[in-house]
Amino acid sequence: MKDEELAHLRRCVELAAQALEAGDEPFGSVLVGADGTALFEDRNRVGGGDHTRHPEFTIARWATEHLSPSQRAAATVYTSGEHCPMCSAAHGWVGLGRIVFVCSTRQLQEWLTELGVPPAPVRLLPIRDVLPDAQVEGPVPELVDEVRALHRRFRAGTHDRR
Repeated sequence: MKDEELAHLRRCVELAAQALEAGDEPFGSVLVGADGTALFEDRNRVGGGDHTRHPEFTIARWATEHLSPSQRAAATVYTSGEHCPMCSAAHGWVGLGRIVFVCSTRQLQEWLTELGVPPAPVRLLPIRDVLPDAQVEGPVPELVDEVRALHRRFRAGTHDRR
């Protein structure tokens, strides 16, 4: 993992912390162009009840409005957690490129089980179960503990709106 990639992932963790502070589940994502420039970023915004407001889904929408198909294919999505099935599908439908995540779906499921969180209404699946040919990298051990701590804080607080 290159230093600049770790910097993008650290930004994702910062965005996840911002989501937590706003009462949302702690997820954050950054879209980076082929030249390494951050093009767009967002955090989770599901606290109001719209569970489609994941940052990866928002990135897919933004990319279709602002980037050509070739620019989308050359871009990388950095994210604090592996895409859910909805976000994986959006990523594939708009033709985004590589995905790099801090924590995997498997790790998140283990953490949520440890914390006694009931299953989500949609089954969590690894990205490749939705996008078999996706270029995916992760988890990133250097930052996993930080993301886990954010999820523990969220579940321990009054932020859980499910």
